[in-house]
Amino acid sequence: MKEKRFNILYLTAFCIYINYFIHGIGVSILAQNTNFLQAQWNTNHSTILYIISAMGIGRFVVLPISGAISDKFGRRVTILSGMILYALFFALIYNAPNAKVAFFIAILGGVANSFFDTGCIPAVLEILSASTGFASILTKLFISIGQYMLPIFVGYLAGNHLNYGYSFLLCVALLIINGIALMFLPFPKSEVAKPKDETSVDEKNTKANFFKDGLAIILIGFTSTATFQIFLNVNKAYAMTVLGMTESMAGKIQSYYALGSILAVLITAVLVKKWIKPVNFLFIYPLISAITLFTIFITKSEVMCIAGGFIIGFTAAGGVLQLTVATMIDLFQGSKGKMTSLVMLSSSIATFSTTAMAGVITNNFGIEYTLLFAGMITMIGVLVAIFVNTRYYKLNK
Repeated sequence: MKEKRFNILYLTAFCIYINYFIHGIGVSILAQNTNFLQAQWNTNHSTILYIISAMGIGRFVVLPISGAISDKFGRRVTILSGMILYALFFALIYNAPNAKVAFFIAILGGVANSFFDTGCIPAVLEILSASTGFASILTKLFISIGQYMLPIFVGYLAGNHLNYGYSFLLCVALLIINGIALMFLPFPKSEVAKPKDETSVDEKNTKANFFKDGLAIILIGFTSTATFQIFLNVNKAYAMTVLGMTESMAGKIQSYYALGSILAVLITAVLVKKWIKPVNFLFIYPLISAITLFTIFITKSEVMCIAGGFIIGFTAAGGVLQLTVATMIDLFQGSKGKMTSLVMLSSSIATFSTTAMAGVITNNFGIEYTLLFAGMITMIGVLVAIFVNTRYYKLNK
């Protein structure tokens, strides 16, 4: 009987990961439909970037609350709340009459994302408790699959002269079906937090110092998000405006980006499970990302841009943020929901601040300088990761 329930929990985990497939579409759907949305809202690409940044505002405002809700009321309530809000986001933004309305709807999408982060990640960590790094990085695999499939679907719609809004409506349908399943599937018994005296971070891990180790890891949550967030939202426009690539060719950059992230997740998942600690990747991958961003900026080559899409996907979007969460929980195990929310809070700040900055840089200097900006932020993350690695091994001697 126990084995049967355990197998059913695997099905629960799969349905939770499907939410991240949908989320992968959600974080890039505006950038991939930028031409249609510019025409619909009578605006330009920099305004689309500002609207995308609003998702980060929604995450930032709600993450502290959603983490507490997840620990107190359980993962199921938190996840289903996020699914309802995400369905509203997809339905409403497609029908937004102008950019101002779209900005506020994008905030709703960020709120939905915050419930996903603080509900879905702790839930799968509890189901796959024997390998938290592996469980965490699988969320990125499903995000990457969503990001890989979206440009293909958008291209199919455009090539067959079909309404671009079908990509939005498909997500609504998937959320409804998956939501019904998660209403009835079992969740781990530990989904509701234990009393405070049993979950104190200080009691659970007295070695790590939150003001040294915790804040450094939180900063990596910011820099790792900034790297892929900027590239994800400017690569297509950069390829078309600076390199003169066609829309279909430029759209392939994201497909290579997503392919790189999928391959990275598969490889990293095996390495994390058997040989290498998650904390090691917080330095290795961002260093490669920074070098790649600087190279794309300097060479301004179509070949390098496409290759760079794959490399950035592999090293920046291949699970660094998820491994950051896993490292944070490894050092501070007192409250998974709250620790997740802290890292994701810094990630949300990066989402709206760096994307908004990319809009400002695009307007004043040119879209190619957003890549230079992303590379500089990534290098800061590399330096912080060196400190975190040093502290991690010192604490675990």
